[in-house]
Amino acid sequence: MISVKDARALLFKLVSPLPSETVSLADSAGRCLAADVVATRDQPPFAASSMDGYAVKAAEVELHAMFKVVGEAAAGRRFQGTVGPGQAVRIFTGAPVPDGADFVVIQEDTDRRGDLLTIADEPGEKTNIRPAGADFKSGTKICAPKQLRPEDVALMAAMNIAEVPVARKPVVALISTGDELVMPGEIPGPDQIIASNTFGLKALLEKTGAHVRVLPIARDTQSSLETAFGLAEGADLVVTIGGASVGDYDLVSDVSSNLGMDRAFYKIRMRPGKPLMAGRLGQSAMVGLPGNPVSAMVCGYLFLVPMIRRMLGIQEVLQPFRTAKLAADISQNGPREHYMRAVLDYEGIRACDDQDSSLLSVLAQANALLVRPPDDPARSAGDEVQYLPI
Repeated sequence: MISVKDARALLFKLVSPLPSETVSLADSAGRCLAADVVATRDQPPFAASSMDGYAVKAAEVELHAMFKVVGEAAAGRRFQGTVGPGQAVRIFTGAPVPDGADFVVIQEDTDRRGDLLTIADEPGEKTNIRPAGADFKSGTKICAPKQLRPEDVALMAAMNIAEVPVARKPVVALISTGDELVMPGEIPGPDQIIASNTFGLKALLEKTGAHVRVLPIARDTQSSLETAFGLAEGADLVVTIGGASVGDYDLVSDVSSNLGMDRAFYKIRMRPGKPLMAGRLGQSAMVGLPGNPVSAMVCGYLFLVPMIRRMLGIQEVLQPFRTAKLAADISQNGPREHYMRAVLDYEGIRACDDQDSSLLSVLAQANALLVRPPDDPARSAGDEVQYLPI
């Protein structure tokens, strides 16, 4: 058995950053920027009013000063003339500031009667003008690699970027194995259960940025598994769920080996998730996950998510562990690294009472994995421990 650290290092050698493709701005959210993008204009492209009011000369601004209103400026429609001495232009938020003006008196500080404007309240020193390029200037970059958030998409739109270079989505083929499984919505037999791991992993990997293909359930026969592997052809990563242990019906190792898998390792010194296998199968990386639902999901967070991030070209492949104070005592850990389902709240972090690797209900309540090193001694409430947010 190898450590989690060593397993991760070997897994990262199985994958590499994928080539880029171009997508429309509207389809870029959540994708990983593959090359720098550059603003083609200043924002705002002109000095703009930040308030509704009147554009005047700053040198003339004082309490009770009077002006003649000579025109109007609105967003998308500037005043064509020049503001002269004693003149004011009615202006609205976002409108270009007219030539000759360098101060906007907000409308609440004025009194207007016909074309005669009076500053009725102390106007203050703020000009209420956004200078050209105050947000960004032509040539400003958004640097790759970067997972694009909605805020980044808005910024690129303002930069007038219509097409975005992004990393190709890694294609992941998920293969659930076992005669005991049926798909959600089907009627299970008396000895069958629902294939839950597939859909939890699909959601997790798609959230990370992958395109996931859910293949038909592979039954506990060599021919069924061979068919499933055939359907996975072309995927960047093939993930089997279950069948990677050493029981009479655990056939994934033998079948994948017969198909030419170059194994990198088998079994990790951790809980849950010990029976994990990985290698290369043709042009694809392959990971064989344990069948217990919690084990599969924990391995998804620890191993599959970083592999997807590496294929996307993200520099910080590993999500760093964080620290929190224990809200309750925990007993001594055993010889394997343990990733305990836990709840983090304002009181600290608390390990869930039942850590059975089959209990999805406990995983659904958890928002963190409390990390226990091998042979970690008993810990008391208030001790600092490491955790991984989930």
